[in-house]
Amino acid sequence: MPYFVMRWLVVILLLTSQNSLASEAILDYFSDIQVQQDGGMVVEETIEVRAEGDIIQRGIFRDFPTDYTDRLGTHYRVDFELLEVRRDGKPEPYHTERRDNGIRIYVGNKNVFLKPGNYRYSLRYTTRRQLGFFEQHDELYWNVTGNGWAFPIQKASARVQLPNTVPPGAIQVEGYTGAQGATGQDYRAEVTGDGDALFETTALLPGNHGLTIVVSWPKGHVVEPDQQQKLAWFMADNQGLLLAAGGLLLLLAYYLIAWFRVGRDPQGKAIIPLYEPAKGYSPASMRFVRKMGYDDQTFGAAIINMAVKGYLTIKESKSGTFTLTKTGESPKLAPGEAAIASALFSGRSGSIDLKQKNHVRLGKALKAHKNALKRDYEKIYFLTNSGYIVPGVLITLALLVGGIITSQSEEALAIGGFMMVWLSIWTIAVYKLALGVFQAWRSALHSKAIGYAKAIVSTLFALPFFAGEVFGIGMLTFAISLPFTLVLLIAVGINFLFYEWLKAPTLAGQKLLQQVEGFRLYLSVAEQEELDFKHPVKKTPELFEAYLPYAIALDVEQQWAQRFSSILAAAGKESGTYHPGWYSGRSWSSHNLSGFTTAMGSAMGSAISASSSAPGSSSGSSGSSGGGSSGGGGGGGGGGGW
Repeated sequence: MPYFVMRWLVVILLLTSQNSLASEAILDYFSDIQVQQDGGMVVEETIEVRAEGDIIQRGIFRDFPTDYTDRLGTHYRVDFELLEVRRDGKPEPYHTERRDNGIRIYVGNKNVFLKPGNYRYSLRYTTRRQLGFFEQHDELYWNVTGNGWAFPIQKASARVQLPNTVPPGAIQVEGYTGAQGATGQDYRAEVTGDGDALFETTALLPGNHGLTIVVSWPKGHVVEPDQQQKLAWFMADNQGLLLAAGGLLLLLAYYLIAWFRVGRDPQGKAIIPLYEPAKGYSPASMRFVRKMGYDDQTFGAAIINMAVKGYLTIKESKSGTFTLTKTGESPKLAPGEAAIASALFSGRSGSIDLKQKNHVRLGKALKAHKNALKRDYEKIYFLTNSGYIVPGVLITLALLVGGIITSQSEEALAIGGFMMVWLSIWTIAVYKLALGVFQAWRSALHSKAIGYAKAIVSTLFALPFFAGEVFGIGMLTFAISLPFTLVLLIAVGINFLFYEWLKAPTLAGQKLLQQVEGFRLYLSVAEQEELDFKHPVKKTPELFEAYLPYAIALDVEQQWAQRFSSILAAAGKESGTYHPGWYSGRSWSSHNLSGFTTAMGSAMGSAISASSSAPGSSSGSSGSSGGGSSGGGGGGGGGGGW
């Protein structure tokens, strides 16, 4: 190799080596820690750095964590007071800045740039609430250097001075080195005869690596905070949670007052069995008044009653699809039933499948039926008092907003705000899906294998949405803490409960409900109990069919069917095959009437729910005994240059 080439290679190598040796680093990091008898600590950190004007231009900054969350998500804030800052033994200007979880101390003057060289900084501060008090011992679990330094630490060491009443032989020491969570052992430690615990690293700590120490001693030498003090700290640290608990009590008090004023039912009389329905009231209207609201089962009861009257027939295919066909007869229909007939068949073909492709037509029929019932019965027979829900919802929203605002970080604030909006929409869809899955399984329990297949498919379809709900609640918990989320969920539950409990019948409604419950009692009694009636009604297939829509509307279809099982089985034997003239399909069996009636009620409700919606519309631990790690405990943070 030519001589001049060799010479240039040597020059380049020397320059590279000098640049590497001159890179910015922490040359020595020493922490002198005094644990006082009252539980406080005085700490002096001495940090010697090499500055090259790259990152360290004006000085260094030091991050000190003060805000923590425990395993339950409650806040825990330690005290921190900066006493003095020096550079090379002389006072140095500094300013502090509040961060998400603590304080950042900028050491230096923003208008003064340092010359390249070595500088020794010292920061002296006091802090409290850093010690761990356990059943058998007390301890200091302390991150000496922090794991947030961008440049390497060539040497780190610490001295811990305990109250002089602690016997040196009773002091135990442990340590950890490495990145966050690591359990490296690149250190040595000893306890001197004076009772000082000394620690020193035995290898360089790369960037974002640190030294964490654990010093434990017998109980009784440091004053442990009593329960009163701990409670005072907890209340000071978790003011947002306390406000939320107060808001929850306010919400409950508001609803109790509202219920006392408008939600109590008028005094009723004892229920006696009635052998026929209240005159002039359809099955759907009786369910509407009894539930004080509308649901898919209300629509299903109306459809079955129209079939029993002879206005239409119901055909159930092997796949479980229902087809409604107009018969051409014109029996007298209730006003709500007439609204359904007009929406389903007026100016159209005489049949319709309960499929999602017909959701517009079915949705209009359902809406027309609901509006007819509300017009004829709501406010006359019952009051929903839904206006009283608005203040309750506003209180709940205030709780949620308060929880997000009092979160410790901007990241949590952004996540909480997004999840608040997202969950308010997503939860409604999940609630509807859950109802659909419940109805599908209810139908499957009383049907053939294909019913189970449909229920399984419905469940599998809903699972990702349920998972999304759990994920959303988990993210909200991350943003506002587990206790706050529990308070919020309780508040939402209170709103749902009082939405139902604030509904109340009028005097006219209470009178009608007496008759409805009396007829329901007759429909639901067992066959043996029927013998106790003074005037038992003769059971015939015609009576079974006539009252079946009422039994479905009043949720006693299974009991009603069981009373007629022997009668209809005998009728089937006499005629060879008995079945209702208005129904044909896979669910009918004169030997399993309860299965048929339950399947009819729930399957019809499921079919209506699915087919009337547009596609896509549902959419503090100990660090001793090997339990610690680098980056754990109090202290910590990190730093850099500026």
